[in-house]
Amino acid sequence: MKTVRQLLESKRQGVRSVLAISPEASVYEALRTMAEHEVGALVVMQADRLEGIFSERDYARKVILHGKTSRETLVREIMTIRVVCVHPEQTVDQCMALMTDKRVRHLPVLEHKHVVGVISIGDVVKEVISEQRFVIEQLEQYIHS
Repeated sequence: MKTVRQLLESKRQGVRSVLAISPEASVYEALRTMAEHEVGALVVMQADRLEGIFSERDYARKVILHGKTSRETLVREIMTIRVVCVHPEQTVDQCMALMTDKRVRHLPVLEHKHVVGVISIGDVVKEVISEQRFVIEQLEQYIHS
């Protein structure tokens, strides 16, 4: 099973660094950044310190449903503060279990207290499917030989 480090290395081929936003930014600015980069969440950073995570779910549940406006609301007011994180040595299977158990779709990856990447449920599912496809191919070759 692939590790988070290996997954991040394969993602980085042609992909930008970690997308982050300040807690003092407006929700509108965060949404615009997410739309520009086609992502569903941003890590919230103050200097080099992880402060939280902002996701589409935060926006839907804490802005729209409470009658707030995205231009006047700051990210710090609605971000998720209790961030579920993983380390590079963890496996993709462990991430899948954690995401399922905690009901999260994005996991910041911490190494020595620094955010070195973010993996999404899409990244994890793609990797699981890839590994299953490999096992199936190996089994088919074994049967045919």
